[in-house]
This record gives sequence, C-alpha cells and structure tokens, in this order.
Amino acid sequence: MGAVAVGGVVVAGWRVAAWGALVAMLATINYVGRAVGGPPPDDVLYRYDTAVGGVLIYGVLLLLVFGITAGLPRREAFALQRSPSWGGGLGWALLAFVTIFIGAGVLGWALEAGEEQGLTPEDWDSSKAGAYAANFVAVALVGPIVEELLYRGAGVTFLSRWGSGVAVVVTAIAFGLGHGLLLALPAFVFFGLVTAVLRLRTRSSYPCIAVHCAFNATSLILAVAV
Repeated sequence: MGAVAVGGVVVAGWRVAAWGALVAMLATINYVGRAVGGPPPDDVLYRYDTAVGGVLIYGVLLLLVFGITAGLPRREAFALQRSPSWGGGLGWALLAFVTIFIGAGVLGWALEAGEEQGLTPEDWDSSKAGAYAANFVAVALVGPIVEELLYRGAGVTFLSRWGSGVAVVVTAIAFGLGHGLLLALPAFVFFGLVTAVLRLRTRSSYPCIAVHCAFNATSLILAVAV
C-alpha cells in the first residue's frame, strides 16, 4: 500500500497496517483474557486498582496511537477540529446519543447481553464511593477519549482511502471486537456505526467523544441509581 492523501493528510500504507495490527492485537488480548480469566468480579468498579490499571492501559494505547500518527498533522489525522456548524454538530450529537441509547439498549435486551460485560455493580455501596468515582473518570472520560481517537479519529481517517462506507463499517467492527464480548458485540458494532457516521457528518471527533462520554456516564449512573 502506497501513500494516499485523505482529507489533506498523506497516509502511508504502513500506518494503515500498523493501525490494523493494533486493533487486532487489542481484540485478541480482550477475547483471550475473557476466555481465560472469565468475567470480572462483581466489585470491579469499587476497587481503586481497577481505575489505575484502566488509566495505565489507556495511556499505553494512546502512546501507540500517537506513534502510528507521528509526523502527521494530528488535528487533521484525529479530526480534532471544529465542526463547520457547532449548532449542527450539537444536534447530530444529540440524535446520535438517543439513537445509540435506544438501539444498543434494544440489542442488549434482545440478545440478553446486559450482564456480559460485568462492569456495573449490583447495588450501590456508599462506603466505596471514592473508588467508584475514580473508575467513573476512567470509564466515562479517559476510555472514551482514547477509543474515539483510535477508531473514529485515526481509524476513519486512515480507512477513508477506500471510501466512507469502508471506513464506517471496518472501524465499527474493530470497535466492537475490541471489547472482547460475544453477546454484546452487535450493540458495540451499532455504537461504532453511529459514531463513525457522526464523525463524517460533523467532520470532527469532538461530537463522538462527547457522545461516548455521555453514554458511558449515563450507563454508570443508571446502574447504581435504578
């Protein structure tokens, strides 16, 4: 694969191959880890080590993504730029959030995948509020930012050399597989499809980051409030 200019960014073939290898490695690690280690313990979000470990893993992933995009104009490569219309971007982001919340919820319910990820606790434990808050930051802020830069940022930019449709579908599947789940895979792929379309429609990753953060935050809040 030779270098191709995409949206003003010249993307060399090795970058696309490196991105593919990274997302494949991430999916493999998560599926093997789930198969060998089983689901996480019920109190996983009530432990500080979970938050610390999560942030460290996301930090390493971010460094790898930065390595793949080294030498490129990162604002353009990650689409960290203003949407042509902030009002329009907000409207599309709200529509995407509602679509994901309903669509992923229906898929999760139909496939009985609600408990597969095993992150949300059964009951609220106020004595461990600090640890939950730390994990809240990791899951609802750090994770979404890094994942959006990887998939909807660099991923969509790199794969757009083969057209928008390929970029949307491939990044959505990669995002779904990256979570290492089976029953919930369709819901994650659906999430990836909607956010990839949002990225292309708004020409920015910021709305995708906002939607991802809001979705994870809402899920964590509802898990202990309902």
